[in-house]
Amino acid sequence: MLTLDRVSKVYSVGTFGGGQLQAVTDVSLRIDGGEIVSLIGESGSGKSTIGKLILRLARVTSGTIAFEGADISGLRRGRLKNYYGSVQGVFQDPFSSYNPIFKVGRVFDMVRDGLVPGRGGADWPRKVEQALAAVGLDAGEVLHKFPHQLSGGQLQRLLVARALVLDIRLLVADEVISMLDASTRIDVLNLLADLRARGLGILFITHDLSLGHYISDRTVILRRGRIVETAETTKLFSDPRHPYTRMLLASVPQLGQKWGHGAPFRGDLSAPAEAPEVLTEVDDGHFVAIAHTNGRKEEA
Repeated sequence: MLTLDRVSKVYSVGTFGGGQLQAVTDVSLRIDGGEIVSLIGESGSGKSTIGKLILRLARVTSGTIAFEGADISGLRRGRLKNYYGSVQGVFQDPFSSYNPIFKVGRVFDMVRDGLVPGRGGADWPRKVEQALAAVGLDAGEVLHKFPHQLSGGQLQRLLVARALVLDIRLLVADEVISMLDASTRIDVLNLLADLRARGLGILFITHDLSLGHYISDRTVILRRGRIVETAETTKLFSDPRHPYTRMLLASVPQLGQKWGHGAPFRGDLSAPAEAPEVLTEVDDGHFVAIAHTNGRKEEA
């Protein structure tokens, strides 16, 4: 469905844009319908940048992003609008995603007028009700309310419903539950799993390994804008190969284990690798960044 091929992003920074910041480097991945791919890494690793590139909120510096075989960088006007009718995003802070002076019903009307003008018709109210029902909300209870009258969990569900009313095929979920309480988090995660069962492809961007393990089919580990490991989720978590992946897993707090009683990761990952790392298949579908030194491959 959606394919990233050696995608890189460089931002201009500093006075008059004289400096450069390499945010993403040679990232390649694929997201198919009916699967959830978790993109995991610490803050500043480039996760959200990849989400923005997919949603055309930022432009790639090099490489290509293709949806159904078509490079999205060349989409303009009507074709770009059609793309947004198939690919949508939901972001971390639901409160900042709404205009506080618009009621929820107005938000859905703006989606119709902006992305499906002339195609809403008399069926639009029914489509809105179905989308709200799919995320566990009642149209009669929420459409007449302002955003501040709803909880964070309800607002996140509304963002998903706003995407569903367009009959989208791919959802970019960027830290969608990081601002929600624990009881609401599991509801949103289960909602995403239900959408996957309906054939939706989902890129689940998170810094939380436990959430990625719970929800995803495949996992991609990102470090400093580069993929260092990717595999089917259960395989990656049971047999991590890259030192960075092992460090992340060792850092996850364990239920029933007090601070200071675990076996913390030992080693310095603050410095870049001494030799370039090349993503190499070490097992069926399991890719790891491996350093190439003097013609020899050494697992990083």
